[in-house]
Amino acid sequence: MAFLGRAARRVVSTVRPPLSPLCRTTARSYSSEPTKEKSVPYEKTLKTKDGASSGPTKPLPRSADVVVIGGGSLGCQTIYHLAKMGMTNVVLLERDRLTAGTTWHTAGLLWQLRPSDVEVELLAHTRNVVSKDLEEETGLHTGWIENGGLFIASNKQRLDEYKRLMSLGKVYGIESHVLSPAETKDLYPLMNVDDLYGTLYVPKDGTMDPAGTCTTLTRAASARGATVIENCPVTGIQVRADDFGVKRVKAVETAHGTIETPCVVNCAGVWATKLGAMAGVKVPLVAMHHAYVVTERIEGIQNMPNVRDHDASVYLRLQGDALSVGGYEQNPIFWDEVSDDFAFSLFDLDWDVFTQHIEGAINRVPNLEQTGIKSTVCGPESFTADHKPLMGEAPEVRGFFLGCGFNSAGMMLGGGCGRELAHWIIHGRPEKDMYGYDIRRFHNSLTDNTSWIRERSHESYAKNYSVVFPFDEPLASRNMRKDPFHQVLTEQGCVFQERHGWERPGWFNKDEPAPLKDYDYYGAYDIKKNVNYKYNTLLGKEYTFDFPPHHDVIKSECLSCRHGVAVFDMSYFGKFYLTGPDAKKAADWLFTADVNKKPGSTVYTCMLNKKGGTEADLTVSRLEPGAANLPLAPQSNGDVYYLAIGGGVAEHNWNHIRTTLQDQGFHCQLTDHSEDMGMISIQGPKSREVLQEVLDTDLNNEAFAFSTHKVVNAAGHQVRAMRLSFVGELGWELHIPKDSCLPVYHAVMAAGAKHGIINSGYRAIDSLSIEKGYRHWHADLRPDDTPLESGLGFTCKLKSSIPFQGRERMEKQKEEGLRRRIVCFTIDEKVPMFGLEAVFRNGTPVGHLRRSDYGFYVDKTIGYGYIRNPDGGVVSADFIKSGEFTLERMGVTYKAKAHLKSLFDPENKRVKGIYA
Repeated sequence: MAFLGRAARRVVSTVRPPLSPLCRTTARSYSSEPTKEKSVPYEKTLKTKDGASSGPTKPLPRSADVVVIGGGSLGCQTIYHLAKMGMTNVVLLERDRLTAGTTWHTAGLLWQLRPSDVEVELLAHTRNVVSKDLEEETGLHTGWIENGGLFIASNKQRLDEYKRLMSLGKVYGIESHVLSPAETKDLYPLMNVDDLYGTLYVPKDGTMDPAGTCTTLTRAASARGATVIENCPVTGIQVRADDFGVKRVKAVETAHGTIETPCVVNCAGVWATKLGAMAGVKVPLVAMHHAYVVTERIEGIQNMPNVRDHDASVYLRLQGDALSVGGYEQNPIFWDEVSDDFAFSLFDLDWDVFTQHIEGAINRVPNLEQTGIKSTVCGPESFTADHKPLMGEAPEVRGFFLGCGFNSAGMMLGGGCGRELAHWIIHGRPEKDMYGYDIRRFHNSLTDNTSWIRERSHESYAKNYSVVFPFDEPLASRNMRKDPFHQVLTEQGCVFQERHGWERPGWFNKDEPAPLKDYDYYGAYDIKKNVNYKYNTLLGKEYTFDFPPHHDVIKSECLSCRHGVAVFDMSYFGKFYLTGPDAKKAADWLFTADVNKKPGSTVYTCMLNKKGGTEADLTVSRLEPGAANLPLAPQSNGDVYYLAIGGGVAEHNWNHIRTTLQDQGFHCQLTDHSEDMGMISIQGPKSREVLQEVLDTDLNNEAFAFSTHKVVNAAGHQVRAMRLSFVGELGWELHIPKDSCLPVYHAVMAAGAKHGIINSGYRAIDSLSIEKGYRHWHADLRPDDTPLESGLGFTCKLKSSIPFQGRERMEKQKEEGLRRRIVCFTIDEKVPMFGLEAVFRNGTPVGHLRRSDYGFYVDKTIGYGYIRNPDGGVVSADFIKSGEFTLERMGVTYKAKAHLKSLFDPENKRVKGIYA
C-alpha cells in the first residue's frame, strides 16, 4: 500500500530533469481499461460504456428550439433551467454518457463566499438547486452533503481577505465565523494549527455528487418535456447567412441525423474549442491535467468540514471516512492533443507535479503521513485566460452560445450559470451582470491568439489560490496592444495596467522605468525566472489591503490635476463611426440621450438593454457629412456619429451595437478606428493656457464651449479636439491620427513645462472621478443597473417622444419609484476601501459598496453602493437622509455619511472653466 508521506519522500529523492513546456504539452498516455470502482469517490458515477456504440438512446427530433451539446454539469443545468422557464422543445446531446467528459471526476466542492457579489449569488442558486429544489421536484436525493467549509489563513493578509468575504456574506445572509487557531482545533481536532493565523468557517458550505446531481437534473428536465439523448456525438454545425449577411445557426449534424435549430449551446468542456470550430466560433480555452488523490480510512475525520489551505495551494475534501487531496500547482501539464475517444478515462498521475500538494496536506493534517492512498484521479479540465467561464452568444455566429471553460468550478457555478444562460437564450440577456463571464469581455484579436490563451491560462491556474488583491495585474502576455505613446511613457516611469490587451498607464514611478518582460511561467518548465524585474517588484508592493507605498505618488498626480494641469493617455478607448441611411434612426434607438444636436456637439449618453439595464456609457459626437478625412472623419452623405468608448469594454460595446442594429434591421455601417488614433486628455485649471499655445483655435468659453468638438491643427497636425472631462476639471481631449501622436504630445508637454504639467495615469482617474461622482461602467454602473437607479436619469430623453431601447422600463421605474439606488458614502477614518464592504442602515444590511477609492482633494475615503429598503419599499431621499449608516470593512464597522450630491464641485463650475 502507498502512503502519502512515503510518496512525497520518494518523489523528492528522485531527481528527474524538468520537462520543457513543449514536453509538458504532449498528450499523456491514459488507461484504456474501464475505470475501477475505487478510482473515484462517487457510488453513483456512470462509469460503464455499455451501449456507447449502439447508437443514440432516443430518436433524434427533426427540429428543436435549442440544442445543448454536452452532458456535464453545465449542459444538464442549462437544459433543466430552459425547461423550467417554459422552453420544452429543447434537446441535450451527449456524445457518450452523462458526465463522461470532465464532470464525473470533479471534486464537487461548493464554497459560498467569493470576492464577487455576482458569484455569491450564482453559488447561492446552485446550492438551492442541489440541496432543495431538485429533491422537491423529483423526490430524488442529489447527493448533497452539508459538512461546512474551512478556509485556512497562515498570515494576516490572507485572514484580511477572508474577513472581506465575511463582511460581504452578511449582505447575503451567509453565516460565517472567523476562528482563532484554538477554536479551529476544537472544530477540527486532527488539524495542525501551530502555523495558523486564523480561519474562516462557513457552516453551510458542502459537497455535491456530480452523477447524482446530473441524473436528477435531466430527470427533472425530461419531466417538463425536454429530450436528453446520450451516445450521440455531434459531427457538424450548419450555419447560414441571412438577408443582411449575418451568420446564424441553422442545424446540428450527427451520424444519426440532423436537428434543425436556431440555437446551439456549447457545453462541451475541454472539447468546446473543437465544437466551436465546426461553426467558425473561437473558444479561447486550454485543457490541463487536474488531479487529486483519495486516501484510505482516517479515524476521526468523519463529519469534518472541507478545507481550503490557499497558502499551501491544497484542498481537503471530506469523503466519508477519508479525504480527497488536491490543489493548483505552478507547473500544470497541458493536454494539447485532445482526444475525442476519452470517456470516463483518466491520465496517469505525475507525482513530480502532484507532490507539492501532498506536502501541504500532511502539514495541515499530520495523520495523513501514515495514511494509505486508495486511488489517484487525474483527468482533464478546461481553463481560461482569467480563470472565469466563457458564456453568452458568440460574436461570430448568432444563436451559438457558450457555456464552457469553467476552470474546475463547473459543479459549484453550474446552477447559477445554467439559469443565467437559459435566461440569456430566452430573453436575449441574462438577469444578472454576467459581463465577467461574457465571451465579449475579450477583444477579438486575442481569442485565437494561442500564445495569449496559453500564457494567461497558465498564470490564472497557478495563481488560483493567491490572495485577490485590489490592484493586481497579470504578468503573462503583456504588450499585446500598445499605443503610439507607449515607449515614451515607459521611459518616464509609467507603470502600466492591462485592459483588453491594451497597455494603459496606471501610475508613474519617479525612481526609474519599469518595462514589462516576457512571461517566465514563474520559473516552471525549466524556464529561467525573470530577475531584477522592476515592474514585478512594484506590483508586489501593491499586495496589501492597506494604502500602497506609492499612495503619495497617486496623490501628487491627482492634486496636480486639481491645481495645475495633467496629461492622461487614454488611447486605449474604442473609437467607432456610425454611418449609413438609417444612422439617425439607429442613434435614436441605441442612445438614451438625444444625440441629434447640431454637428459639432458631443453628448454623454448610455446604451440600454431591453430591460433598461445599462450596457454602456459613452460619448457620441455628431459630425458634418462630407468627404473622408480618415481617421478623423469617414465619408458620409448623411448623418455620421463618432463614438468614444472605454477601451476595456470596447468589444462588448461593439457587439451590443452590432446585434441591436441587426435585430432592428437598421441599414448602417459601424466601423472601428480604435487602432488608428491615439488620444490624450489635458485636464486642470491651467489646461486652457497650455493648449492655447498648441492649438490654432480660440479656446475661450464662447468659441469652444463644453461638450463640443472640432477638427483643429495641433503643432501642424490635424486632430479632433473635444472639450470634455472625466475628472471634473476644465479640459480637452485630443483624438490624434497615430502618426501624429508623438509630435502633438511633445508639443503639449513643451507648452506645459512652465505650468508644471505632469503625466498621470488611470489610478489618478479612478480617484478624481469618484470624487466628482462620475460612474465607471462595470463597477458602479452595470447591465443590471438602470440609469435612474445609478443617478444618470439626466442622460435619458424621457421628456421627448423619441423611443429608445429600454424606455418602457425607465418610464415604469419613474412612475413606481426606485426599489434600489446608488448612494455615495464617506468615512472620517483614514482607511482604504476597495468595494464589497457591507452597508448597514440602522444596523440592518441594505447593500454593499460597488466601488471605493480615496479622494485626495476632499481627503476622505469615498464609496458608492446600491442600497435597498429592507421592507421592499421605495428608496427615497428621505429614506437615505433619515438613516444612520455604517460600513463594515474586514469585520470592522465605521460610521458613514450618506451623500445625495457630488462631493466635489456639485454645481459643475470647474468643467465650465469657472474657478473661484
